[in-house]
Amino acid sequence: VQLQASGGGLAQAGGSLRLSCALSEGIFRINSMGWYRQAPGKPREVVATITADDTTNYADSVKGRFTISRDNAKNTIYLQMISLKPEDTAVYYCHADVIRTPDMTRYITWGQGTLVTVSS
Repeated sequence: VQLQASGGGLAQAGGSLRLSCALSEGIFRINSMGWYRQAPGKPREVVATITADDTTNYADSVKGRFTISRDNAKNTIYLQMISLKPEDTAVYYCHADVIRTPDMTRYITWGQGTLVTVSS
């Protein structure tokens, strides 16, 4: 089971970007997926999560600006980011908590990270 993230890049303050993260095959059920980020010199922090029943949660710092969504057919999640701020600059990591096949065990995995840079 692997995660492939994409969509990072450079944006100006006030601009937008959309991140994508796709799960490979071998999934029986997705318990939750989410996005985390880590800015230079800071610990990794949760940005947004989405559960199996589509319950979403957001960090206070991104509420109203970021939207997490999921395409179940593609086992892919997205993070739509608008009104970007320089403090959103970080490496963004996707995360998945799944039940994998064929052993039907719980598995937690991280994507490789994608850099988002917001200029002022």
